[in-house]
Amino acid sequence: MKFKLGLIVNPFAGLGGSVALKGSDGAHTAAKALELGAEPKANLRTKAALEVLLPYQHELEIFTVSGDMGEAIAKELGFTTHVIFQAQTPSTAADSEEAARLLKSQGVDLILFAGGDGTARNICSVVADALPVLGVPAGCKIHSGVYAITPKAAGRVVELLVKGELVTLTEADVMDIDEVAFRQGTVKAKRYGEMQVPCELRYVQAVKNGGKETDELVLADIAAYVVSQMDEDWQYIMGSGSTVGAVMAEMGLDNTLLGVDLVDDQNLVASDLTAAQLLDYITQKPTKLIITLIGGQGHIFGRGNQQLSPALIRTLGKENIMVIATKTKLQALNGRPLIADTGDSQLDDELCGFINVITGFNDHVLYRVGHQEEI
Repeated sequence: MKFKLGLIVNPFAGLGGSVALKGSDGAHTAAKALELGAEPKANLRTKAALEVLLPYQHELEIFTVSGDMGEAIAKELGFTTHVIFQAQTPSTAADSEEAARLLKSQGVDLILFAGGDGTARNICSVVADALPVLGVPAGCKIHSGVYAITPKAAGRVVELLVKGELVTLTEADVMDIDEVAFRQGTVKAKRYGEMQVPCELRYVQAVKNGGKETDELVLADIAAYVVSQMDEDWQYIMGSGSTVGAVMAEMGLDNTLLGVDLVDDQNLVASDLTAAQLLDYITQKPTKLIITLIGGQGHIFGRGNQQLSPALIRTLGKENIMVIATKTKLQALNGRPLIADTGDSQLDDELCGFINVITGFNDHVLYRVGHQEEI
């Protein structure tokens, strides 16, 4: 008997990231993102997941939604594809919910869906814990525990199931945040339920740590050291997160906690920049990038900082990327590698290997950025 894989793609997931909208929920936000030049990436990320399954084409069949909600990418890759629902154009959250309802009645073995926390909420409202699901991370907000750590990782979990290997099912929280508050720099997360997820710890993410850094002295040391190393001949892109925020505070500058800012000679040049704006600025002066990792997950690219586009990262070069984190934050990964999920597989490969992480005043550790094949 063939494995019956349900597939739902939210084609608008992640649109708001590269243009600094910090979310894509709602037709108005998606339309605005497109007007600002955002390019849909959800189907490309779904493709990365499904490509892992190409050797098993004759062992599974895909039940999905019309057009960009799954049909197009499944047929492009040559999978046996059944369209169970015709979505509106453009598609809406209601289409995702109706698709989930029909896939549930179809008796699929697993629903694979691409999106962010909003999409997870849509699926959860219909499916709950009735059947296993797994998310392909494609949105701006990924706080839920139902997502694989990368698109390829999602494919590998499905591969284990198709091969008939024993994979534990666990209950994972579906979380989402208030996008309005998020755009104002406040994270207000709320639990909306839980769904069954095939749990393979290498591949499925832990829910982001929500607590504040308690060792303020360590953060102050990191911030003081980074500022002491800043060169007036360079400008600095300041990534998102409270650890980078400590560096901004050390300089006495306002910080976009959930966005990307630009600093030159310890002066704030611009705040909450888009991917296109950043590419323009780095042509004007040599530039370094200062980033941290997402606590509990280990992502340095691809979560909450989609403004840092593959083109930007390539132009800067790995040697001009400064990673800062407390040792407590690194130890919480329990030996798991840092993750670069830029959306460009070749670039992710280039970023793998050991990287210098600033962990205090003139205190550094070497920490590994994982290769895609390990994830």
